[in-house]
Amino acid sequence: MRRFLIVFAVVANLVLVDAVSKEIAAALLKGRAAVSVIPGLFSLAYVENRGCAWGMLQGQVWPLAVFGIAALALLVWRRRDVFAAPEGSPRMASVLGAVAEPLVYAGIIGNVIDRVFRGYVVDMLDFHWGSSHFPCFNFADSCICVGAGMIVLASLLTPRRRKEEKEAAP
Repeated sequence: MRRFLIVFAVVANLVLVDAVSKEIAAALLKGRAAVSVIPGLFSLAYVENRGCAWGMLQGQVWPLAVFGIAALALLVWRRRDVFAAPEGSPRMASVLGAVAEPLVYAGIIGNVIDRVFRGYVVDMLDFHWGSSHFPCFNFADSCICVGAGMIVLASLLTPRRRKEEKEAAP
């Protein structure tokens, strides 16, 4: 129960940070040109993303919201398989999984809230290098990406079980 309360509190705070950052972006950036923070590298801009990553699936707000809810439900249901390191894994793999869990949940929830209540996701973090430009994103997207990266890293740190061990396991 203690672990649940910690995860819940972290998720709630991350969702709050995401929501506040989106409200600030809407209040200060909507209808204005991008604000250069680090010239030639990083700007703050207001973008209404009616699709998903990199602007794909434009206009599919409700299917994307349903997909987000389904993904969240699946992750919660299979949380031990996704976030918990198997027995015998290095401590770092367990730590990475424990930190990744609320990050991924919060990111999904933050973007689902936007899709349901706004009809689009507010993006505001805009990175570019010369003529190269990375699609605008938000805090929730960052949470998902960092969490996913931690899951990948944890899996790389986890020793693989041989096929015979898997078949012998209950």
